[in-house]
Amino acid sequence: MQTHGLTSSGQPTLIPFKSLLASAEVVIEQHVDIDLVERDSLRGHEDVIPANLDERIKKLLDRGFYKPIIVDETTMVILDGHHKWTAAGVLELDKVPVVRIDYLGDASVVVDVWPGCGRDSVTKHEVIEMALSGEVFPPKTSRHSFGFELPEIQIPLDTLKT
Repeated sequence: MQTHGLTSSGQPTLIPFKSLLASAEVVIEQHVDIDLVERDSLRGHEDVIPANLDERIKKLLDRGFYKPIIVDETTMVILDGHHKWTAAGVLELDKVPVVRIDYLGDASVVVDVWPGCGRDSVTKHEVIEMALSGEVFPPKTSRHSFGFELPEIQIPLDTLKT
């Protein structure tokens, strides 16, 4: 198992991804920092699906936090992990693990829409504006892709309560 961007031998994890500027496959070195932040400091931009939320609660109770939430480093808007964040609220967790990224400045982060969501497109600015407005898009509106893979983590839920 790979954790925190290192292989079992301690070397940086190399991950293939499709370059946005060319269709050639490129190998990059993966490194992501995981921080624990106050759950209430995050802002959602999308609603959740109740059945998916129930499933996420069960997984968190069974496994603890095993993947961090991805957020914009400037606004703390959630980009990936709305169900985990909402489940953390239901479970009365005070903190959640996050990976902060430069959402607007990182060209490797791409936003699109899910098929059948009722929109033809969505922009990064619309995602941020929606979250900052206090409103949310319907579930599964924005579909983000990132230039990295999230590492597996193992954080027991009791360590996320203060």
